[in-house]
Amino acid sequence: MKDTLPILFLLAALAMPGLANAALAKATFAGGCFWCMEPPFDKLDGVVSTTSGYIGGHTKNPSYEAVSAGGTGHAEAVEIRYDPARVSYAKLLEVFWRNIDPVARNRQFCDVGDQYRSAIFYHDAEQRRLAEQSREALARTKPFPQPIVTEIVAAGVFTPAEAYHQDYYLKNSLRYKFYRYSCGRDQRLEELWGKR
Repeated sequence: MKDTLPILFLLAALAMPGLANAALAKATFAGGCFWCMEPPFDKLDGVVSTTSGYIGGHTKNPSYEAVSAGGTGHAEAVEIRYDPARVSYAKLLEVFWRNIDPVARNRQFCDVGDQYRSAIFYHDAEQRRLAEQSREALARTKPFPQPIVTEIVAAGVFTPAEAYHQDYYLKNSLRYKFYRYSCGRDQRLEELWGKR
């Protein structure tokens, strides 16, 4: 009977999807264009999914057109579902910092406006504590002289972006690479953090 318990749990999890997701946690980060924020997290063992979307605004049911035009208060962001037993929130924070420009206010790379601001949207007190701790540690050790302007704010409603934005870097890899290069993202990240 002992040997069949893992199989029984797996069958129960498949029959009740909520049970399978019970052990998963959620993290939400804004770092400019959401297309560019999915890949570094998708590479991590323990990350189950990344979803591009909008958060932090004051209008309901935001669309890409409305958010990118500005004025809705939303930021382009990525919501991450992850297994805390396999990857820690601290590791997600480390990856987040190394993939943004933390000294740029209301912009990231070639994208300008508060919809492209960098922010950590925490989901509980522990995430807030770890986010603030990571920002303080970065402020002490940062390799650049400018102050860090990345926000740490409570997560509100996250609205998934339209289907064509999801996994854009996989579905449209040539366009994605061209956009990323022409936006100067990797060049600026290298200036900030050094060679990868």
